This record gives sequence, structure tokens and C-alpha cells, in this order.
Amino acid sequence: MHPYLQSLIGGVLIGVATWLLLAAMGRVAGISGIVTSAFTEREGRDWRWAFIAGLIVGGALFAWLFNAVSIAPRSPGLLIAAGLLVGVGTVLGSGCTSGHGVCGLSRASVRSLAATLTFMGAGMATVATLRAFGALA
Repeated sequence: MHPYLQSLIGGVLIGVATWLLLAAMGRVAGISGIVTSAFTEREGRDWRWAFIAGLIVGGALFAWLFNAVSIAPRSPGLLIAAGLLVGVGTVLGSGCTSGHGVCGLSRASVRSLAATLTFMGAGMATVATLRAFGALA
């Protein structure tokens, strides 16, 4: 399957899932908030864990069905460090890319626009820097 088609299907599924969650439960699909609340809140824990499981199982199922895994292997230490940095970033930014970039922008949130511009700019600067120093091909 062409990568553009995979991206289109993924984008449509993300849009539908976030709309369904907002329409059915009045909740924004901010993944960092959902994960945090799954551990810290008693109310609504079941739907949060089901949502998290759906993300993992859905992604794994798509990768398996369409042989869509194209990630270079990374060391467990690097993956843990990257995960911790993302976690710290979501706390500092008061939300994650899904909450701000997908849900916040679609609701015309100025705060989400600022957050999205910041994390996209930081990501571009990181890639440019790593490429300049030969760390990325």
C-alpha cells in the first residue's frame, strides 16, 4: 500500500475517532490526558483503558495486515529516553500533539495553535540540527 494512502487512511481514522469521542462523551482525545487520567482518576477509567488498548491494538493490527512497519530498530535505552522527553514535553506544554494539534486546532483554540507551532518548530529544528551534524541520513 502506498505510504500516502496509509497516511490518508490513518488521518481519516484519527479524525473519526476524535469526533466520535467528542460527540459521544464530550471528551477531547488528548492522549497524554487520557493516559494520565487512566492512572489518576477513578471515574471513567474503563473507557480510557479501552481507548488506550484500541490505539495499541489498532496500530499493531494495521501494521500486521498491511506490513506497514518501517521503523529502524532502536535501543531500549533510546526509546525510554525519548518516551520520558515526550512525557516531560506534554506536561510542560499542558497537552500533547493529539490534544493540541488534532482536537485543539479543529476547535480554533489559540492556545493549541501556539502549542502546535512550538512543537512543530522544535521538531523541525531538531531534525535540521541532527542532519547538519550527520546524526540523521
